[in-house]
Amino acid sequence: MGFQNGRLLPPTVHQMVIFGARLSCLMHLEYITLGAYFALLIVIGAVFARFNKNLSDFVRGGARGTWWMVGTSMLMAGISAFTFTGNASAIYEAGPSAVIIYLANITGFILGATFLGRWWRQSRAYTSGDLVRARFGLGAEQTFVVTGIILNPLHAAIQLWALAVFVSAVFGIPVIWMIVIIGLITLAYSTTGGMWGVMATDVVQGVIMYGMTLLMGVLCIMEVGGVGAFIDNYQKMVAEGSFTFVKEDGQYPNNRYTGLWMVMAFVMQIISQIHIGAANKYLASKDGKVASQASWFCMVLMAVGVAVWFIPPMVARFLYADEVMAAAVGDPATTSYAVAAAHVLPNGLLGVMIAAMFSATMSSMDWGLNTTTGILVNNFILPIRRWLGKAKLSDLFQLRLCRGITIFLGLLIITMSIGLSKQDKFAMFDSYMILASVLSVPLTLPLVVGIFIRKMPGWYYFVMLGGGMVMSIYTMVDEKMNGNVWALQERSFVVIIGALVALGIAWPWRHKRSSEDLDRETELWERVGTPVDFDKEVGGSLDGAQARITGNLILVTGGLLAAFLLVPNTLGDRFIIICLVSFVLACGGWLRFVEGRKDT
Repeated sequence: MGFQNGRLLPPTVHQMVIFGARLSCLMHLEYITLGAYFALLIVIGAVFARFNKNLSDFVRGGARGTWWMVGTSMLMAGISAFTFTGNASAIYEAGPSAVIIYLANITGFILGATFLGRWWRQSRAYTSGDLVRARFGLGAEQTFVVTGIILNPLHAAIQLWALAVFVSAVFGIPVIWMIVIIGLITLAYSTTGGMWGVMATDVVQGVIMYGMTLLMGVLCIMEVGGVGAFIDNYQKMVAEGSFTFVKEDGQYPNNRYTGLWMVMAFVMQIISQIHIGAANKYLASKDGKVASQASWFCMVLMAVGVAVWFIPPMVARFLYADEVMAAAVGDPATTSYAVAAAHVLPNGLLGVMIAAMFSATMSSMDWGLNTTTGILVNNFILPIRRWLGKAKLSDLFQLRLCRGITIFLGLLIITMSIGLSKQDKFAMFDSYMILASVLSVPLTLPLVVGIFIRKMPGWYYFVMLGGGMVMSIYTMVDEKMNGNVWALQERSFVVIIGALVALGIAWPWRHKRSSEDLDRETELWERVGTPVDFDKEVGGSLDGAQARITGNLILVTGGLLAAFLLVPNTLGDRFIIICLVSFVLACGGWLRFVEGRKDT
């Protein structure tokens, strides 16, 4: 197309071909981005596969993890696409009320930084199952193992479902296909790389996710007209009652976001953060000091993240409400983040945003796969073999066993997620919270109380578990038989009260414990109070190797992102892409050229 003698001429065939090629390129760019991203994840798993030589390497990275690797991996394991779908839906409809969950996460990381992380690493445990056995005995350990084998895959399946819905809303690909693709990719690098592969991919994914979500927060503020305009819109929503922090009874179904709801949501989340079974996140650290540093680092990342993660769904409520509610999914508000991303991101970066969402769920799923595999092998299969008098398995066979079980669990998660996607009884947010209130709270509350009451006998684990489960079962029976609807906060409250009442009833008999129990508990508390001497107990520092390999991978990622500068965009949009590329390259360069020199 051009001008001749002041007249607009029709486009030539050559120009039409070029235009069509460019349009086709833009339409397929997101798919190319995701394809390259998936290939990168598989490469990371293959690169770190050589770090795995025994069970310890596969399930806890040989206890050689640095603060930045463990801390970033903890962050990525603590969030998922649920943050940008289910929780974004809650923010879209109710404002910042659901942020209380992330404030609980921050509190949990502060406790981990001040003492819990150091304790757990200094326990010298391979898995959290080892810690449960050391604190409460064999019966509690096996209960923890069996329930974990059931609940952990279900938890991962819910997260996978959430991500598939998000991607389906953007690309129009059927949810089931997305579940299968995402699940198989995660399974591939988790199986080859073990915990090393999990942590390394978490760092690479974390840099992409963090950069993109920071960018999204800034762009959404600009889209709404600046900080002042955002505050004005927010205040309008508060004035009409939608965005008040604490809601009134009856304002939302099941009295969500009321004062009691917020208290119980905080309590439930803090329990999930600090119980003994959650100790796995610290066990890969080099020593107690590194575990504390990793938790402080994660806390800072989480605090900054919370400040920007939920800006886009609120902006979507301000500007794109009709478009969000027109989405052809069961809960249209779950697409609010995706809708905002489609409006504010430059050409090409939507695929990167989707990759960031992939990273959030994949990191939760891969962590769950690895830790569940470790517990199943270390705390179930190997003890049974010892009890049967079987010969000890070689390190190579143990690695093969871990990989085989990882494959089985991954396929199970994919199957469960497909099943969840076909039901319409529960919304995502409610599914996650119901699972937590009905099962997770009674199972994990004793694992929190046992930390702070050192003289609590091991058999009290079953006392508290029984008290909580009785009330949990009562609420479910009451709903089924009498039609009474138990809100999340009500169910959680009575479950916790039931467990604490059972503890109070049994308290006079707290001295009824065997000498074996006393010896086991005494040994545990002495061990957690003794600092780890890394050189003597572990040795073979890999600080520099971790940083160099991971830094190189991030630098390659930054180089690939720079290719988006070739995509047709305005000068302002190209500047946005340069900002993202600079962030990624800065992170990779720091790892490669600063941290990477530590053991050279």
